[in-house]
Amino acid sequence: MIVIRNTFQLKFGKAKEAVALMKEGLAIQKKLGVDVSQRLMTDLTGPFYTIVLELTLPNLAAVEGTMSKVMGNPEWQANYQKVTALIESGERNIYSVVE
Repeated sequence: MIVIRNTFQLKFGKAKEAVALMKEGLAIQKKLGVDVSQRLMTDLTGPFYTIVLELTLPNLAAVEGTMSKVMGNPEWQANYQKVTALIESGERNIYSVVE
């Protein structure tokens, strides 16, 4: 099992707008048939205006297949351009779940 955490530091005051756009992006992915566990989280402590998008997939091959399917979609690309305009920086961590 693989967990991917995409952490985004947003521009000041842009969390509400970014959350709405990210929810739209998740809806687009669902419409494309992407069936992975996804969670969108916002900060309670730590740096202000932080959003984390967490995905859980069975293996790295599923990550690659899912990413190429989503990133090639024009509707998702348009949504992503709006999201990136609100982001100052970001980081991706990929974990292997040990059970």
